[in-house]
Amino acid sequence: QVQLVESGGGLVQAGGSLRLSCAASGRTFSSYTMGWFRQAPGKEREFVATIRWIGGNTYYADSVKGRFTISRDNAKNTVYLQMNSLKPEDTAVYYCAAVWRGSWPVINEYDYWGQGTRVTVSS
Repeated sequence: QVQLVESGGGLVQAGGSLRLSCAASGRTFSSYTMGWFRQAPGKEREFVATIRWIGGNTYYADSVKGRFTISRDNAKNTVYLQMNSLKPEDTAVYYCAAVWRGSWPVINEYDYWGQGTRVTVSS
């Protein structure tokens, strides 16, 4: 029903910035709460940020507060993750996810996932 494709990952030096994009195909994108997650080698997938389907409310993991910003453009069916002041510990595969009219959903409540985009931060 919903397909998600991430892009924008790459190699960046510590202190640098990247902007990830997640393009969605499917109906009623504006009715989906969107989230960003990441998974580092040997670690479990962890929550990064989420933006509600209505109202634009956002929530962030403590590890990225003040550095990352999630936003969405419903006209373009796209959600973004602006990452500033990157640290080596931000290195991971970043995944975009969606859930229908979710309200602060936990990871297991997300129904749709992209394939991920790699972010590598060098020291």
